[in-house]
Amino acid sequence: MNSRLVIDIMTREPIIVKPSTNLLECAKKMVRKRVGSILLVDKKRLVGFISQEDILWALIKKSKEDLSKIKAIEISPKKIATIKPTATITKAIEKMKTVKFERLPVIHNGELLGIITTKDILNFHPEFYPELDELSKVREESEKLKRLKKAEKRKTGTCEECGNFDILFVVDGELLCESCMNAT
Repeated sequence: MNSRLVIDIMTREPIIVKPSTNLLECAKKMVRKRVGSILLVDKKRLVGFISQEDILWALIKKSKEDLSKIKAIEISPKKIATIKPTATITKAIEKMKTVKFERLPVIHNGELLGIITTKDILNFHPEFYPELDELSKVREESEKLKRLKKAEKRKTGTCEECGNFDILFVVDGELLCESCMNAT
């Protein structure tokens, strides 16, 4: 079971676009294909990777610009975590936990072969659920820690979420009480 390789269960035909594709087209393709990410490929070489979260970030942060004017490569992370097709599923899970991603492009000799996702792993090996559930929890907790670090302590006031009078913190531009801040 632990000797099963990434190449055995990876998705062999991931959804790809050219790096110059605009974000609006990427979003449409994600919705049509019901996927959470798209790989940016130029001549069989992986050059980028964008997810739904990246598009949402661009929509919020660059709202002055139209999504059809922003190229996918412009918001793609510079470093992309990948895995070899000969790696074991256990190794893939370890790497997903380390980099806190739920998807890893599969690369061999510099060329994209496919992508492995937590969904791929769970479809064939549901016994890995506890390990992958841990990945989700680690990611959630690290996000909460980031929010806490960003939060600035404020004076008392009315929470914009629940309406209670309490000590408020600024979280993503909103004034929230501690319980609402921890609930997000």
